[in-house]
Amino acid sequence: MEAGNATSAAVLQARELVKRFGGREALRGIDFEAAAGELVAVIGPNGAGKTTLLSILAGISRPDGGEVHVPQGEVGWVPQQAALYRRLTVEENLMLFARLEKHEDPRASTEQMLELTGLTERRGEIVARLSGGNQQRINIAIGLLARPSVLLLDEPSVGLDPRQRARLWEFVSALASEGGTTVIFSTHDIQEAERYGGRLLVLADGEALFDGSADGLREAVRREAPEAADQDFETAFVAFLHHRGH
Repeated sequence: MEAGNATSAAVLQARELVKRFGGREALRGIDFEAAAGELVAVIGPNGAGKTTLLSILAGISRPDGGEVHVPQGEVGWVPQQAALYRRLTVEENLMLFARLEKHEDPRASTEQMLELTGLTERRGEIVARLSGGNQQRINIAIGLLARPSVLLLDEPSVGLDPRQRARLWEFVSALASEGGTTVIFSTHDIQEAERYGGRLLVLADGEALFDGSADGLREAVRREAPEAADQDFETAFVAFLHHRGH
């Protein structure tokens, strides 16, 4: 695997993660760590192990080998399917989840999340009537209720139109750059990963092939697939996978 930006101040560390489903190895000895405020994109073809990795980092799934260490704080998990009660209002959803998280003051926590996600003016609206982008904001707000040091997003922009996607990434980027939250997200959109991921983790068939910047990945393409070096990023990425046997 290409070397990443290891740091002694990691807020999340994973060592030699292995996950099997029957006779198939979904993850094969993944090493990974992230620092405070990093925005990391996990990319790769279908079946690469992206969601499996995130679910293990979130504590939703247990690895068959290896370990995850979060030195400080909590890990917030935002699955692809919004975990919302569509007949309740925005405010009622946040209040409910704040109580489930056993917050001492669910009302204050709800107000904080409404302000943070820019949903204060929508607080009384029924969730089912909101756009996909605003529903995803609520989903992220629920993930943030635990005040996590690390936020994991599984395909957060799926189904959003370009304007909704731009607003979502403006918000997520601010969480990392201004709030210091480490954000790790999976995506099939290679251009999205290049644009918003300060760092890329490339998975294929459960293996980590690359961990570094988009520029670093382009440099790897120049070395291994020079015929694709001047192509668009997605074409270059596919060529990189092909030269690695995937």
